[in-house]
Amino acid sequence: MATKLYLAEGNARAKATLDLTLQALDGHLRRFETLPDLLADHDDVRAALTTPVDLAARARLNQWLAQKSAQLDSLDIYVMTPDGMTVAASNHERTDSFLGQNFSYRPYFQAALGGEKGRFYAIGTTSGVRGYYFASPVRTAAGAVLGVIAVKIGLDVIEAEWRSQDARIIVTDPEGIVFLSSDPAWLYKGLRPLTPDRLERSQQSRRYADVRLVELPNNRSDAWGVNSITLADGAGELREYVIVGRLLPRADWTVQVLLDSHALHVQARLALATGMLFLGAVAALGLAFLQRRARLAERFALQESAKAELERRVDERTADLARVNHLIEAEVAERRLTEAELRRTQSDLVQAGKLAALGQMSAALSHEINQPLAAARNYADSAAILIDRGEGARAKDNIGHIMSLIDRMAAIARHLRQVARKPDAPLKDLVLADEVAEALALVGPRLAGIAVTQAVPSDLPLVRGGPVRMQQVLVNLLSNAADAVAEVNGAAITLAATVSGGKVQLTVRDNGPGVSAAIADRIFDPFFTTKQVGSGLGLGLSISYNIMKDFGGDPRVATAADSGAVFTMELMIAIQQAEAAE
Repeated sequence: MATKLYLAEGNARAKATLDLTLQALDGHLRRFETLPDLLADHDDVRAALTTPVDLAARARLNQWLAQKSAQLDSLDIYVMTPDGMTVAASNHERTDSFLGQNFSYRPYFQAALGGEKGRFYAIGTTSGVRGYYFASPVRTAAGAVLGVIAVKIGLDVIEAEWRSQDARIIVTDPEGIVFLSSDPAWLYKGLRPLTPDRLERSQQSRRYADVRLVELPNNRSDAWGVNSITLADGAGELREYVIVGRLLPRADWTVQVLLDSHALHVQARLALATGMLFLGAVAALGLAFLQRRARLAERFALQESAKAELERRVDERTADLARVNHLIEAEVAERRLTEAELRRTQSDLVQAGKLAALGQMSAALSHEINQPLAAARNYADSAAILIDRGEGARAKDNIGHIMSLIDRMAAIARHLRQVARKPDAPLKDLVLADEVAEALALVGPRLAGIAVTQAVPSDLPLVRGGPVRMQQVLVNLLSNAADAVAEVNGAAITLAATVSGGKVQLTVRDNGPGVSAAIADRIFDPFFTTKQVGSGLGLGLSISYNIMKDFGGDPRVATAADSGAVFTMELMIAIQQAEAAE
């Protein structure tokens, strides 16, 4: 009975571990499954497949794929023609590059070429590195398939985490072959008989490259209502494990958790021995109790009267405490409701502030877009007239002007989309000069008529931050500076950045009235503003302050000696560059 109880407990622990393992694997795969679709939509990818003789375009694509692979923390990204030949790859500079390799035999390629999403786990036949492959078709604007783009990711990190757990974890493919395991001795071995059909299917897809597949002897049973399996561990010692498994449909894998049953049997035997000792102790205590019962009976009569009086007093005190607790609970509930309402109101105000700022920028950007639209219409009308006259060269120049105007409108729309995007990405290494340029382009209409000086060198060290939130900080500071110099003759704003004390100091300075000492300590507080009613909620600097704190920076404000306000943002230098400097 004790053995059954402890085996059932071990089975429950194994199932809990299995649930966590399935969630971790599924979450890891979800991070990458949409990447091929997004990458396939890039113009350089289509260009490499439609004009394979353009070596310059192919070189640009190789560099872009290498950059994306590093950013996405994938093993490799590569592009293949319909016959399976690789024409561009992120590993183009390595000796084991995929360039020129043909992967038409891979199931993920065949599925993507058929217009579906491809998935496959395998050992790389070129690199010898195992990984999981996602593939998607590259289509023309009309929907025809030009080729296939594939993303290879590693699973070694998850497998390494498994080795720190008490339970053993294995993952098998549809043929029953172990390809992920917390015990390396079980890798590439079959838990089911390796029949010729199974071996042939594995060989056709070359899932395991040139690795020799062998069977892993095992013995299964279901004693005590719990499934168990006996396997040899890395030292060759046979061990019995409680085993539970479940199919991961997304990858067509079977994930199994094995818990060593030896400790469970030991615990069952220990519990049995403890039970027997307990029964012996209970018998001894029972005998002693009977001996003392006669002596205690005399004392019970005296204690009964005292007990009744004590219970009466306790009941009275308990009733008093219950009334007090009821009053306290009512007050606490009322305060919690008030706090919750306050937090909702504050959240709504913060969101309203963000949307108001976005609306102001959208109005300005719509003005910027209307101008190139009108110019593009004029160029188009003129081009039609020139074509009728037979002046093809001048008509071609007009078309070039129209393309430039379209690029300008796309850049404006891209700036607005980046501002509206939810800032939930992890911190990255940023080029500060690029972020300043993006912010200046975004608030360009607000700065009309203001002399803007930009002294942010492009060779500054990389800084830590999020690109969208960094631009949000810069937009807030530039907008506040523009408001401060709105009534100033000769309005001017200066952006400068230097390296000081192992950090990058970014300053935004204006020649407005400055910030008085009385409000300098409160200027970063939420809802504090010196603007007129209706001109702002006082959230821009508070949001910027919190963003900089998230970046590990230190925002400060001061009034310049001559005039105007100086906002200083202290930014952390990227870890790699900081270590190199030391």
